[in-house]
Amino acid sequence: MQVGVFVPINNNGWLISKTAPQYMPSFDLNKAIALKAEEHGLDFLLSMIKLRGFGGATEFWEYGLESFTLMAGLAAVTERIKIYATCPTLIIPPAFAARMCNTIDSISHGRFGLNLITGWQRPEYSQMGLWPGDEHFRNRYRMLGEYAQILRELWETGRSDLKGEYYRMDDCLVRPKPDGDMKIICAGSSDEGLAFSAQWADYAFCLGKGVNTPTAFAGNNERLALATAKTGRDVSVFVLVMIIAAETDEAAMAKWRLYNDGVDHEAIAWLADQGAADRHNATTNVRQLAAPEGAVNINMGTLVGSYESVARMLDEMATVPNTGGVLLTFDDFLEGVEAFGTRIQPLMRSRSAIG
Repeated sequence: MQVGVFVPINNNGWLISKTAPQYMPSFDLNKAIALKAEEHGLDFLLSMIKLRGFGGATEFWEYGLESFTLMAGLAAVTERIKIYATCPTLIIPPAFAARMCNTIDSISHGRFGLNLITGWQRPEYSQMGLWPGDEHFRNRYRMLGEYAQILRELWETGRSDLKGEYYRMDDCLVRPKPDGDMKIICAGSSDEGLAFSAQWADYAFCLGKGVNTPTAFAGNNERLALATAKTGRDVSVFVLVMIIAAETDEAAMAKWRLYNDGVDHEAIAWLADQGAADRHNATTNVRQLAAPEGAVNINMGTLVGSYESVARMLDEMATVPNTGGVLLTFDDFLEGVEAFGTRIQPLMRSRSAIG
């Protein structure tokens, strides 16, 4: 099972809490995390892109770096680990995105890949006059399909002449072609999102579910399998999960209770309001992200326990059919990556070949 780190490109990582670790994003922080992840044999790093946060007392995600630039920097200071940036497709034209990817492919010597997002939070784009209207909720994956097709054509042949509904290329040339096998990721879990991943992506990210319920995401794998049965493509699932670990189960659970006690209700209310805006996609993962009853860590699946307990639950996740790996977040990233590499990973059967 592959293991990656969802690097903290925005302030405070993924805990919307006044009692969680508070920090600002920086290249130096993310570099330190990247080097620790590479030292411990982890497989990849991925950064998101958020253009407007949720406010509240913690000013959650109000401070953020830019994904391509950050990952280009990390590509230059690492040697082995795979690097993924996230592309806000409403802002960056596909041909320019292809050239940016090819540049980081050159910096990384073939270790780069791309996460494609459609954009679901209106204020991120309306603040810049770039929101295409709420019809975007309905047509966003058709638009993304054309985007991905152009990327594939440019990466594979250096040329695209696609005449689509949303994009029109006129003998577009982007050269040199990348040296690496450019992988596409998508995190959409709506029916349309899974259909897109089945057609265009190499990996589909999904949110884990619940606290210490490691296999609760299995239904998402089954839905993707139905979609890939129609396309005949092999697409693996990577599960987004938070680890809160300590020497004992009791100590880890005490941290989890502390973070929940300090939940930033104002920021979560903003998130819930934004999540309700898409009335078209009933199965979108935004519904899970924005559910107010458990959003202290954006409702991602959470493994809380001793190092031994977390290792056991991660191994359980690896047994779910078509699970290619996990994308990890932590309450404290520097301590978390170090603890994963030295205390958790050595106990995992699914990582027994590492080290």
